[in-house]
Amino acid sequence: MNNNLNLSANAHVFDTGTWVGRVCLPNEGPAVVLLKNAAVYDISAHVATVSALLELDDPATWLRGVPLGAPLMELQTLLDNSDPARQDRNQPWLLAPIDLQAVKAAGVTFAASMLERVVEEQAKGDPAVADAIRGTLVAQIGSDLSQIVPGSEQAQALRAVLVEQGLWSQYLEVGIGPDAEIFTKAQPLSAVGHGALIGIHPKSSWNNPEPEVVLAVNSLGKIQGAMLGNDVNLRDFEGRSALLLSKAKDNNASTALGPFLRLFDDSFDLDDVRAAEVDLRVTGDDGFVMQGRSSMRQISRDPADLVQQTLNENHQYPDGLVLFLGTLFAPKQDRDQPGGGFTHKPGDVVSISNPLLGTLCNRVTTSDQAPAWEFGLRALIESLDRRGLLQVAVKAR
Repeated sequence: MNNNLNLSANAHVFDTGTWVGRVCLPNEGPAVVLLKNAAVYDISAHVATVSALLELDDPATWLRGVPLGAPLMELQTLLDNSDPARQDRNQPWLLAPIDLQAVKAAGVTFAASMLERVVEEQAKGDPAVADAIRGTLVAQIGSDLSQIVPGSEQAQALRAVLVEQGLWSQYLEVGIGPDAEIFTKAQPLSAVGHGALIGIHPKSSWNNPEPEVVLAVNSLGKIQGAMLGNDVNLRDFEGRSALLLSKAKDNNASTALGPFLRLFDDSFDLDDVRAAEVDLRVTGDDGFVMQGRSSMRQISRDPADLVQQTLNENHQYPDGLVLFLGTLFAPKQDRDQPGGGFTHKPGDVVSISNPLLGTLCNRVTTSDQAPAWEFGLRALIESLDRRGLLQVAVKAR
């Protein structure tokens, strides 16, 4: 089967709006880039980190005044060169469009996926018994959880009923309780970009992609833009124990972001995020195809509330953060056998798309086979120092 990456899908999206990203310059290191007229411009001499750019009050307006020299390359060439299977390492390729920011994620933010988390918990990570538990659970709860406002009196009343029936769960607690689940998805600089391999823990036998909108937030808590993300998830690990969340979420190459960061301006704002529809398509070398959609209109908590619960007087992020907003999508489609559910296989191509944010496309491997994460903060400092960009990394000129 021809299962190649389509890294140019929805490339026309970038004709409108303000888009920034990061590329790897061969023999030099990461560079911040601006998209304009289907070309890619290196703006590192003016702002050497995306983190510093987002500290500006209005990054999109500031970028309109940045003098641009000759383009680094055409956008199409950059997209084509971001497929590891066809990559020319003498030419730039895409990285995740963030750098120093903490990578955070909000969990259990949609009613449908909340129930799936309860299913995982009760199934103890065994997909073979998930279907039976799913049916029993829905019948017992007997409520449309999507209509319940987390932390409300109605939510507290339902909580009391569920406790009495012995159905209470840690996932229901964060799904309809007053406090959102916010966890660390990955370390700064560890996320992979558009076209890169994404990693599944080799011991996992029940896992899935999570197509999400991801907010970019500066140190003051101001939301400056959004991008797409794949919060790769191990359902068996987390289902066995919630204490395995770190192993279920934070593995080599298990966080993908991109393809670019779209900054808020007069063409795109938080209301567009609130109305976003995120499409998912998984195609396997075995001919398997799975499609799904996550609608931000069905989120239980407003994105601004999730940001406030992440960054506040109790927790600061001096370099800013990015926040995965969660997903409505929870795959139930059988892949190999009836009742076996969905799980990834090496070679799967995962495409996550939205008409205003483009398409994030990656191929699946195992975390031990994906390229090791080797470029950390020391490497970035050394790279910027060699290029005389350390001062620009702290503050935009």
